[in-house]
Amino acid sequence: MTVEKSGFKETYGSAEDIVTVFCTLIRTQEPSATCLVTMHPIGGTGWLPIMSQFARAGVHVLACDSRYRGADYALNMEKVTLDLGSAMRHAREVLGYQHVVLLGWSGGGSLSAFYQSQAERPTVTSSPCGGGPDLTQASLPPADALIMMAAHVSRHGTLTEWLDASVIDECNPTLRDASLDLYGGEINPPFDDAFLVRYHEAQIARNRKITSWVKNKLAALIDAGREHEEFAFVTHGTMADPRWLDPRVDPNDRAPGTCYLGDPRIANNGPVGLARFCTLRSWLSQWSYDDANACGPTSLGRVTVPVLVVGNSADDACTPQHTDRLFEAIGHTRKAMVNIQGANHYYMGQPELAAQASAAVLDWLADQGFPV
Repeated sequence: MTVEKSGFKETYGSAEDIVTVFCTLIRTQEPSATCLVTMHPIGGTGWLPIMSQFARAGVHVLACDSRYRGADYALNMEKVTLDLGSAMRHAREVLGYQHVVLLGWSGGGSLSAFYQSQAERPTVTSSPCGGGPDLTQASLPPADALIMMAAHVSRHGTLTEWLDASVIDECNPTLRDASLDLYGGEINPPFDDAFLVRYHEAQIARNRKITSWVKNKLAALIDAGREHEEFAFVTHGTMADPRWLDPRVDPNDRAPGTCYLGDPRIANNGPVGLARFCTLRSWLSQWSYDDANACGPTSLGRVTVPVLVVGNSADDACTPQHTDRLFEAIGHTRKAMVNIQGANHYYMGQPELAAQASAAVLDWLADQGFPV
């Protein structure tokens, strides 16, 4: 628990100026010299089958929730980094683990990579929306190693790849460019290379258009003397990646026509889609293609500790292109990559594959000198 000043409430039900980070220690009765610390920017990680699998295999897991657990409409990635720092400090100084390893699962991958880069050589003095926090003054305790498991490259990069490029007007998202509408019936897979290039360029352009509006809206609030206010908005169409419909795009063993949120046609405008509900400052920190800081590949290029990248061959959220980009970005030779054949994003209904993944992680930890 830390004390932090803010001009407005970011999280529901929190005490004034108090930030609480909830953590669950998952372990057996047997002691362990090594602890895996895991945090996702918005989602809890303690319930995942892989975490209990690690504990049964003998390594302790500290599964931590950021202050934005379950609600990312005001999420600030730099503040989440501070939350992770408090958990890391707790693992070392209070729980007393000899070895502390960051386990970045899914969206926690880019967070963990960003955290480690800022713990080793801090450079970020403020969120892109201004007003701090200054990570160069945070004294973030670094991890001894880093594991990227079923991880994507970043929140802003992933959102941009999933944006519906056909949306013409953010205020009237039913207006669509039929030549880019994956779900409109005029275009169908397989998609040729020229279309994929045009589509992705339109996705980037849409992200930048929203970002420009966000910056103008925020500047108007500040100019009007309302700098302590926020403004919330809705972004429709955030699950329209061609790879969900065309298995030849970034191929793996996933089922075509599905994504980790179910039917992508429904998830595209569903209530739990990426960036569906957001605020101005939060957009700049976590979703802006050009402004957000927490980029997995960029961060991994700066870390010096050993890194393991674990990919799942049937992942319908974080596909091989993401896994490969993360691995290739690591700028040293103390790196390894493992692919779990047939595993889905969550290892749901796949206890034998969760056991295989945890065994691969434990073998790697032992190779690095981190015994359980």
